[in-house]
Amino acid sequence: MAKENAAFSAIPETPVSEPKTPLSSRQLKSAAVRRLGVEPEKAEKKKGRQRYVEKDGKCNVQHGNVHETYRYLTDIFTTLVDLKWRFSLLVFILAYAVTWLFFGLIWWFIAYCRGDLDHLGEVEWTPCVKNLNGFVSAFLFSIETETTIGYGHRVITDQCPEGIVLLLLQAILGSMVNAFMVGCMFVKISQPNKRAETLVFSSHAVISLRDDRLCLMFRVGDLRNSHIVEASIRAKLIKSKQTQEGEFIPLNQTDINVGFETGDDRLFLVSPLIISHEINEHSPFWEVSKEQLRKDEFEIVVILEGMVEATGMTCQARSSYLVDEVLWGHRFMSVLSLEDGFYEVDYNSFHQTFEVPTPSCSARELAEAAARMDAHLYWSIPSRLDEKVEEATEKVEEGSKERNGNLASLESESKV
Repeated sequence: MAKENAAFSAIPETPVSEPKTPLSSRQLKSAAVRRLGVEPEKAEKKKGRQRYVEKDGKCNVQHGNVHETYRYLTDIFTTLVDLKWRFSLLVFILAYAVTWLFFGLIWWFIAYCRGDLDHLGEVEWTPCVKNLNGFVSAFLFSIETETTIGYGHRVITDQCPEGIVLLLLQAILGSMVNAFMVGCMFVKISQPNKRAETLVFSSHAVISLRDDRLCLMFRVGDLRNSHIVEASIRAKLIKSKQTQEGEFIPLNQTDINVGFETGDDRLFLVSPLIISHEINEHSPFWEVSKEQLRKDEFEIVVILEGMVEATGMTCQARSSYLVDEVLWGHRFMSVLSLEDGFYEVDYNSFHQTFEVPTPSCSARELAEAAARMDAHLYWSIPSRLDEKVEEATEKVEEGSKERNGNLASLESESKV
């Protein structure tokens, strides 16, 4: 097997321990509480926090007290497509069964009104539909007419104008039912919702330093070989707020910049990528420190969009991170390695992180400390230069005084 390329396999700064035996649920719970550094009651409170978007992307919102239900019927096609599969199949079966029964009843009613059922077997009598002797045969003739089967045993005659009109009406209405229901089934089958099942997000988000700046990072990946075309990523901060006027805004949505201005939000998702949000003065996490992060309440919703390469339909995958799913001072393990003639992705390490040295202060405090250090260096360099200049001038003055004293002594000796 080919050797792993060191350029693609980052070595963690802290040693990774060997795999251990699985812990019990109580041990895992206590370990999580120790890692978060919070009280058990607070951990339970955060654990029970209601999500706005589930980890699998399902939006945890239900609409209640909707009185204008007629609006759903104005867009009946979308309503049928959005139904669950069991209800869609039920509507599909009922649409055909009802039309067959309805027109079968009409064919039987025509035969009954004309007296065809009273003259069965009479050669001199010309019925509306030959070999129609009851409701069951009328129902079968309705199925043959709408599905254009045409077995040939039951056939309409030219002595029944009302039957000819009904035949035309059923043929037209049957074509419309076929087009509508088959279209609904096709759209429902070809929906790219299941394509999002193979788009994965890391189980945790991390905060650590990148180029001496605090960054919020999470990882995305695509398990399929067929790629997502024109993939783009965006993130939202879901957090309730209160305005200066006292208005309370529940679940307020704030954009999290993941590279919109630089184009980094447009992804070439061939291998797993780490999406980074630089915490600067425009970031909602500008004044959030490690200690404040433990006490805060928010949810980060990430949305990945793109077109399915096989079908060209737009696909969207969603996930979210609660406060206890954001790890301060961690970094993602490398998953990409170089093999013989190809790159290999190890998805066993996709969700794994390791600790790295990270300041616990906020990004604002870190920037202010860096600014003070730069200012100190800026002012210390001229002061040192001034000291050197003063030393040089003192030496020059001392040298000039020595020369003047020597000249004076020489002049006095010459006079003597």
